[in-house]
Amino acid sequence: MEAAALAVALGLLLLARAGGSAGDEAREAAAVRALVARLLGPGPAANFSVSVERALAAETGSDTYSLSGGGRAPVRVRGSTGVAAAAGLHRYLRDFCGCQVAWSSSQLRLPRPLPEVPQELTEATPHRYRYYQNVCTQSYSFVWWDWARWEREIDWMVLNGINLALAWNGQEAIWQRVYLALGLTQSEINTYFTGPAFLAWERMGNLHTWGGPLSPSWHLKQLHLQHQILDRMRSFGMTPVLPAFAGHVPKAVTRVFPHANVTQLGSWGHFNCSYSCSLLLDPEDPLFSMVGSLFLRELIKEFGTDHIYGADTFNEMQPPSSEPSYLAAATAAVYEAMTTVDPHAVWLLQGWLFQHQPEFWGPAQIRAVLGAVPQDRLLVLDLFAESQPVYLHTASFHGQPFIWCMLHNFGGNHGLFGALEAVNRGPESARLFPNSTMVGTGIVPEGIGQNEVVYALMAELGWRKDPVPDLEAWVISFVRRRYGVSQPNAEAAWRLLLRSVYNCSGEGCKGHNRSPLVRRPSLQINTTVWYNRSDVFEAWRLLLTAAPYLTNSPAFRYDLLDITRQAVQELVSLYYDEARTAYLNHQFPALLRAGGILAYELLPALNEVLASDSRFLLGSWLEQARAVAVSEVEAYFYEQNSRYQLTLWGPEGNILDYANKQLSGLVADYYQPRWGLFLETLVDSLAKSIPFQQHKFDKKVFQLEQAFVLSKKRYSSQPQGDTIELAQKIFLKYSPKGFSGSL
Repeated sequence: MEAAALAVALGLLLLARAGGSAGDEAREAAAVRALVARLLGPGPAANFSVSVERALAAETGSDTYSLSGGGRAPVRVRGSTGVAAAAGLHRYLRDFCGCQVAWSSSQLRLPRPLPEVPQELTEATPHRYRYYQNVCTQSYSFVWWDWARWEREIDWMVLNGINLALAWNGQEAIWQRVYLALGLTQSEINTYFTGPAFLAWERMGNLHTWGGPLSPSWHLKQLHLQHQILDRMRSFGMTPVLPAFAGHVPKAVTRVFPHANVTQLGSWGHFNCSYSCSLLLDPEDPLFSMVGSLFLRELIKEFGTDHIYGADTFNEMQPPSSEPSYLAAATAAVYEAMTTVDPHAVWLLQGWLFQHQPEFWGPAQIRAVLGAVPQDRLLVLDLFAESQPVYLHTASFHGQPFIWCMLHNFGGNHGLFGALEAVNRGPESARLFPNSTMVGTGIVPEGIGQNEVVYALMAELGWRKDPVPDLEAWVISFVRRRYGVSQPNAEAAWRLLLRSVYNCSGEGCKGHNRSPLVRRPSLQINTTVWYNRSDVFEAWRLLLTAAPYLTNSPAFRYDLLDITRQAVQELVSLYYDEARTAYLNHQFPALLRAGGILAYELLPALNEVLASDSRFLLGSWLEQARAVAVSEVEAYFYEQNSRYQLTLWGPEGNILDYANKQLSGLVADYYQPRWGLFLETLVDSLAKSIPFQQHKFDKKVFQLEQAFVLSKKRYSSQPQGDTIELAQKIFLKYSPKGFSGSL
């Protein structure tokens, strides 16, 4: 009951601030009709009738949709909000038409006539909020997007019922105005901002300067893009979360205000203080409120507000004091800077800090932060709840409302991974927790565009009252919608994936790819996995046997490439183990054989098959960055930002390979040369009877890594070759002989 009461209170609060719903219903219905036309085309869209009716919701804030009609009549979609109506449309397309909308592709072959809804179907979500985005997603996935790509993402969001999402573009342009007003010079501001690919961590106080500066054209484009994003989100009735001041300031502030009381925080991510060690204003310093209110006032003047703001003062940063009184004061200062400008402000806080540094954040420290903001004015994201939920050991965040979130992915890595059972059961467990204050579900990956089955499940759970009763049956339905047809071998392959790569459990489950393929080579790489690799190889074989029947399915081609990529990743691990064992046992021929296959056969084969799909091309990735530029100099600068993020992450490999991807071009010119050098070094070590020295190798391989980052080589953004033929070729040559099955 406590969670329900909180949800209603928050709903009433936000509705009151929005000034009622006069005119909103018509605007939101028009936005959904435009969405239907974009998604299905104007002809099919004419067969849908869309309306938004606030009265449809039995309780304020309880989004509700209703479906009826079809057959010989138009399909009638009603929603209490535009988001609810779009979710209802998606439900109809999914469950009645067997369609799917996904990041990689959409399968939208509509039956004719449109299926009839036998009796009116009304669904109300049990969750006040369905939240989307991690602060890091802005840098790992969204950083180079134009409006066309953002439009598709917002469509995906609203179809999946998302009603709360970050909207953080353009904030540096606002900060620039504030810093200039405070007396900083343009040069000092330029020195402070990071480059575009690293803005997420500048915004959380982890970094400054690295990869910068930001150009005037960047600021102008991001301001314009933010207005488009906000206009579209608001047109659906979605609530955008805007940024607020967290307390971090540029060093130049101390020149203008020499008596400012600031504390230098510790370093972050193996960066030295040239790029980290942020300055944090003391919460008691009057400058704190002044800077915070200046920023929020200017932000609202530019973008308006929906009264929810995000700010993270101590994200992966140890506070200068563990005293509860200090932590409470620092937290209160952030909140009070918000309410000085917006008395109705609600603070959205990422709860990552509580589980990331448990040795610092004890019960007293956590309680100090949570108790420093009035009840119901803090909304906490339990960011990694599918693996390490914080609500369990904080008495449901000591009464503050929270959102149960699935993080799933780190760094935007490729790699088949999921903890579907934990995801399926998690939200219900949190709702049933004693005195639960859960008010929503969230999808918060660091990077998107991978493991779409996981996100389809999590999005559906945002509207379900109970877990999916039969996950295997749900996955098979997912596959049939995805390919538009039932294919027995494809379904058998997905059953194997469900019991293997998507069946991770326990606190050790992290969606961070640590395969040897994407790591700097050493003799110490752990290749153990939580699943049986033979399941992956058999699923690979089964998908290949299904290929003749699914050749025309873009989603199938994407999945076949993805599982081929995964299978090669597994093979790399196996050959790495062989090569390492051979080296340690001084077996020269075995080292040459295993190492040669790994570096000079498997990796080129992987690079070739990845090149058959534009979504796995380094060229496509880098061209996104170049397209934002207004000059060739700026294009190279943005491309270098992107290359750094994919590889070294910092000037010295500070967070090396954290954001690894498996892209054609990256495999050929970054991963393969590293492995070639490593194996040549091992061979030389055996031949000369000298020990392998990792630190010497690291110095040599860094030269290769840095050369890739600084290179001006251009990569094609056009796919080459046929995915099915290339995948079959790799399978026939390299599939392990230790499992049964043939094509």
